[in-house]
Amino acid sequence: MSAGRPFGLETVACGGYGLTEAPRIAGDGTVWFSDVTGGGVFRIPPGADAPEVVVAERRGVGGLVLHEDGIVVSGRDLLHVRADGSQHVLFAPDEDSDITGFNDCHVDANGWLLAGAMRFRPMRGEQPGEDGGGYVLVVGPTFVAVAIEHGVDWPNGIGLAPDGRTAYVCDYQHSRVLAVGVDGDGALDASGATFASAPEGWGCDGLAVDSEGGVWVAGGQGGGLLRFAPDGTLAERHDAVAPFVASLAFGGTDGRDVAVTVTGGPAGGEVLRGRADVRGVATPVCTV
Repeated sequence: MSAGRPFGLETVACGGYGLTEAPRIAGDGTVWFSDVTGGGVFRIPPGADAPEVVVAERRGVGGLVLHEDGIVVSGRDLLHVRADGSQHVLFAPDEDSDITGFNDCHVDANGWLLAGAMRFRPMRGEQPGEDGGGYVLVVGPTFVAVAIEHGVDWPNGIGLAPDGRTAYVCDYQHSRVLAVGVDGDGALDASGATFASAPEGWGCDGLAVDSEGGVWVAGGQGGGLLRFAPDGTLAERHDAVAPFVASLAFGGTDGRDVAVTVTGGPAGGEVLRGRADVRGVATPVCTV
C-alpha cells in the first residue's frame, strides 16, 4: 500500500471540468478525455498548451476508443467522430429499447466495438432493476449483438488480458471485476465469474491491463488505484490519488504512458499523466 500518486502523475488538464472520464493515449502521445457532467470530448496533442475541444457539449461520455478514422465515443448512442470532424452514429437504441445509454468502451481482437449498455440512469439516482442493470454489446461491421448478458449490473471499465483469452469487466454496482472467457474467434462468453473485489469503501470504475497481466482498476470513491495480479489477488493499492478516481489508460509510443481521470478536489475534474515501469496492453483500433 502506498499513499499519493503513482507513476509520477502530474496534472495536464484542469479547470472548469466536472467528471473527467474516458482517457485514451494515442500512439503519438495525444491524450483524449471527456467531461461526463459538464459535457464535451477533448484532446491534448503533444506539446499543446491546453486541451482542444473535439465534440462540444456532448454529455454522458463514459467511454472512448480510437478508430482507424477518428474516435468512437459513448453516451446516449455510440458515435463515430471522424478525423475531419464529421459524425456517424454506429448504433442507437430503438425508442422501445430498455437501453438508457452507454458507458465504458473497448475494442476486441477483430476491431469490433465492445460497449457497456445501461438500463437505468445512475446520474439521476436510479438503481438497477430486479432483472439487472446492464450488459455488454459488441458492434460489428454489419451487426449488433449481446456479448455479456449476465452479471454486470453497472458495466464500467473493459480490458483484455495479454493473451486475449480473457476479458475483464468492472461492475461498479458491486465493486467487483468479472473475468469473461474469449474464444479463438474473439467472441465473449455470455456471463463471467468474479475475478476480484475491491476493498471495503472502494469502487471498480475504469480498468486497464498491463503486459504482465496485472489488472489496474480506478477505485472510484476509494480515491486511489488498485492493481490485481493475474490470479485476482490484490498486488498494489495506491491511496489518496484524488477524492474520486474515475478511469485510467496506458498508451503512447511505447505503451508506458499513463493517463488517469480524477475529480472531487478544489480544481474539479482533472486529467493526470505519468509513466509506468511496465507497458500496458494495447487497445486495438476500432474498424467498424
